Amino acid sequence: MFLKHFIAIFILFWMVNPSFSQNNSSDIKTAKELLKKAGQSFLNLESKKSLDFAKSSLEISLKNDDYLLAAKAYNLIGLNFDEFSDYKKAIEYYNKGLVLANKTNNDTVKAWLHNNIGNVYCYRKIDFKKGIQHYKKGIEYSKRLNDIYEITFSKLNIASAYFANEDFNSGIIYLNEIKDYIEKEGEIEAKISLYSNYGLYYNSLNDHKKAEEFYLKSVAYCEKNDIELIKSNASVVYNDISNFYFKTKNFEKAHFYLAKHDKLQDEIYNENRVNEVKIAGLEIEHDEINRKISQIESEKKIQDEKLKNNRQFIIFSAIIVFILILLLLSFVRNNKLKSKINKELKLANAELLDAKEKAEEASQLKTQFISTISHELRTPLYGVVGITDIILDEHKELKDSPHLKSLKFSAKYLLSLVNDILKVYKIEENQVVLQDSVFNLQDELVIIKDSLHFLAIKNNNQIHLEIDHQIPNHLIGDKIRLSQIFINLISNSLKFTQNGYVTIKAILMNFEKNNCQIKFQVIDNGIGIAKKDQEKVFEKFVQVYRKEDDYQGTGLGLTIVKKMVELFQGTIELESEENKGTTVTFIINLDADIDKINQIINNLDVDLSVKKDYNILVVEDNKINQVVTRKLLENNHFQCVIVSDGYAALETLETKKFDAILMDINMPLINGFDTSKLIRQKGIIIPIIAVTAFDKQDIEDKIKDAQIDEVIVKPFDSTKLFEVIKRFVDK
Repeated sequence: MFLKHFIAIFILFWMVNPSFSQNNSSDIKTAKELLKKAGQSFLNLESKKSLDFAKSSLEISLKNDDYLLAAKAYNLIGLNFDEFSDYKKAIEYYNKGLVLANKTNNDTVKAWLHNNIGNVYCYRKIDFKKGIQHYKKGIEYSKRLNDIYEITFSKLNIASAYFANEDFNSGIIYLNEIKDYIEKEGEIEAKISLYSNYGLYYNSLNDHKKAEEFYLKSVAYCEKNDIELIKSNASVVYNDISNFYFKTKNFEKAHFYLAKHDKLQDEIYNENRVNEVKIAGLEIEHDEINRKISQIESEKKIQDEKLKNNRQFIIFSAIIVFILILLLLSFVRNNKLKSKINKELKLANAELLDAKEKAEEASQLKTQFISTISHELRTPLYGVVGITDIILDEHKELKDSPHLKSLKFSAKYLLSLVNDILKVYKIEENQVVLQDSVFNLQDELVIIKDSLHFLAIKNNNQIHLEIDHQIPNHLIGDKIRLSQIFINLISNSLKFTQNGYVTIKAILMNFEKNNCQIKFQVIDNGIGIAKKDQEKVFEKFVQVYRKEDDYQGTGLGLTIVKKMVELFQGTIELESEENKGTTVTFIINLDADIDKINQIINNLDVDLSVKKDYNILVVEDNKINQVVTRKLLENNHFQCVIVSDGYAALETLETKKFDAILMDINMPLINGFDTSKLIRQKGIIIPIIAVTAFDKQDIEDKIKDAQIDEVIVKPFDSTKLFEVIKRFVDK
């Protein structure tokens, strides 16, 4: 049994839904109301009313160029004709609806129309193959929308079509796919059709017991039905079960259901109703003809206008031809001049290309210079910072020495300057890429607050946190760069505030589709910034004059903050008043997708096991750095052997076993990359950790090529070095 009308019921849902169209004009609203009444009338088998309402809705829709509403109106007109056997007109109106639906992006209406056309071709036995094609096209549109409801009913119709064609083996495949869904989620019409088709299937197998069981299930739902339209399906069921009982020679029941079938047929397809549809159809045909006449008249007016314009065009063409002749003469005269200009342009272009090559060369030299100078500065700084720590460890009596403290402060200050310059350069060269990680905003801000505690105490300041409780517990983003933003801003506030406070606020501004838009504020009641200086505080190497105090710094802190906020595709602004304080506000977006958060957490490779003894090979050519590295390792119970170049490392590896290798990169004779490649060629798989003054991003490709496991940039936190060694060795 075909489901010819379930789409009409589904239409009502879409028409009632107020968000389906954004057009709020009174005409469109009226058209929707008319279409709703047409659908309800069709369900009640009041075809005359249904066609009148649909016709009125169609006129308004076409007048307002609302192709979607017009397509629905044509669909309802087609359904009325389809129901009362004028299937040729039904196909005609369905196709008109399809032409308009194809001008829209609404795949749902396209699926309805293809299903209805498939019903006509298969139910009326016009062209079975063509009907199946339309059903499958309808399924294709429904799959784009992931509409299980539509897919299910299309498959139910395909199964009915195969059964009507007595191809039960092909049809039962579709029926079995949708049985569970219809039994759980299907409406009464779908269940009537499902069980009726199963009755047909088992009847074809002569399994009379199962056939009767499913027929009776279908009949039971027919008895529950109170919708006029579905009575036409009930009529088919009564006819099918009557034929079944005639086949099994149960003539009493066969006659009983045949009588019910005849009664419903007389109720539904009476002569008055058929005549009403024909009359209404003639009115619709008359309107269609009038629309075509109006269209022809409009086209005739357009053609007349074109003819008039053509006459004018001929006159203008003659004038243009005359002007073109003059221009041609001018062109010939100026051709030589243009040739001369072209030669000059080619020469200028060659000069521009040469300038471009020089600019690229200068950029490469700049990159090389920044990389080299940072390496050359970091290498001795590693020795200075390291030896200072060694002196403090070995001579506890010098703990409070002002000279030693000055030495350590100066080294760290110089290192901070180098790092800030390199950081600004890399951001400007688009070499910094944000790295996603999962973090808790509250925890990160508490850690930052605690790390700046001593700086706060120095100027007798207090740090307050105010975090919006609506911000999700877990966020995804580059927490390291976010921490750098806060550290720079809070440090600045603490530095220029005495006996005051610094407040850090986090406010959730918007949370949509797992995207959190958060406004952060760092507020202090310090000395403030003069109005004239506020615009330049984010510029490089700018230190605004602050009364008579001597504040040290590189002048890059706020520059780095601004550039990092821009990396987050955020915005930043500053408000300040002298002697009252400063507020820095920045807004960024962070991800809160729980699926991504779980995926990142599950992919973390954490190994907290600890081994007692580690034997490390250190490959380092700088004598001072050798001393520093040895002391660091031995003071933390690591045993080490130190060699000065790569060839010595290869010889040592032939006679001794090590847990890991600390490899310097910039060495004489053979560099760390080539040494690592030779080590791997020998089949040695122990971890190689590059300890270098080069920035990690500058050598990332070479690191992968040399199969080096990890990179630590000098100077480094010794705790990080030990954690990396343990992690790789224990793994």
